[in-house]
Amino acid sequence: MAFRRRSKSYPFFSQEFLIQNHADIVFSWVILILIGLMFETTAKTAILFIQPQYNISTMSADGEVTLYHYGWKDCATVLFYLCITIILHAVVQEYVLDKVNRRLHLSKSKNTKFNESGQLCVFYLVSSLWSLYVITTEGYILHPSSLWENYPHVHLRFHVKFFYLTQLAYWFHTLPELYFQKVRKEEIPRQLQYVSLYLLHILAAYLLNLTRVGLVLLFLQYLSEMGFHLSRLFYFIDENHHKMFEMWSIGFVLTRMITLTLMFLAVGFGLARSENQMLDLETGNFNTLSIRLLVLFMVCFTQSWLLWKFFRFQLSRTREMRLEQVARKRAAAKHQMQRTLKRDSVGHHENGLIKAENGTSPRLKKIKAP
Repeated sequence: MAFRRRSKSYPFFSQEFLIQNHADIVFSWVILILIGLMFETTAKTAILFIQPQYNISTMSADGEVTLYHYGWKDCATVLFYLCITIILHAVVQEYVLDKVNRRLHLSKSKNTKFNESGQLCVFYLVSSLWSLYVITTEGYILHPSSLWENYPHVHLRFHVKFFYLTQLAYWFHTLPELYFQKVRKEEIPRQLQYVSLYLLHILAAYLLNLTRVGLVLLFLQYLSEMGFHLSRLFYFIDENHHKMFEMWSIGFVLTRMITLTLMFLAVGFGLARSENQMLDLETGNFNTLSIRLLVLFMVCFTQSWLLWKFFRFQLSRTREMRLEQVARKRAAAKHQMQRTLKRDSVGHHENGLIKAENGTSPRLKKIKAP
């Protein structure tokens, strides 16, 4: 299963060989784990990578329900799905984005941005639809108070825990992809910045048992980011598409306001009114004043920083557009003046008289007698 077909071959275990064949190497490791399910001696170890761990069965009105909580064995599951994500990344790049790039003939810098937006669009689309499905089935839309009621939310349904594990796997996979995709050194700090923010917030929601609030916030964030990267893709295809950026700008600001409102409602007021506000690691209760303030500060700081960057970019863009308009007006005025001077200087002689452009002789001014 070769994802990238190259005419040039490199020595084994060299840097270029690893970059060129990293998807095939990871795919072979995934196959080995799947083969391990076929044997009794290795089946338990293989299950540790493939299936979410720490499940318990409880009785409910609908019958027996299997719930999950987190633990250190989740690291193995995240590692396995990190490898799956690397394979899917290579598939999208090879069979979708590279084919589009050949038709567009973009420059190297635009090509890099196009690939980044294409990969993130696929991820944001899948994650936003998945999170919307979970939010709808869990009833968070019809009952917003369930976001903070009955805290701590230690026991999770399968699709909730699996969603968080795949989110962690995706954002961790972006770190080795910086090496595999040969990202430029000046681009690495920017990408590390937003990847670290995603990992920090997702891990905080998962480990502090704030998975319900985190799920809604991730849905809002992914929806906003998908709008931006879709706008950028359409802009690379046709540079006259600017209206989508204007629509995204409105959605971006609304997303920041809704996020801040929801956090203050759920953490600042909902959890603050809870009776149990003691730190208890065994039951997973982190509802203390210091932790609530820390979570609110982290989210508020991130949202404020995003808004600051957004408004700073918009102001600089507006300033550049004004300078361009002034330069265009000056160029148009200079061109008009040159045309006027050229028209006034054009004339010809006929029978000893100066003729105008239309061929008529100018009237002679009569001189009054003294």
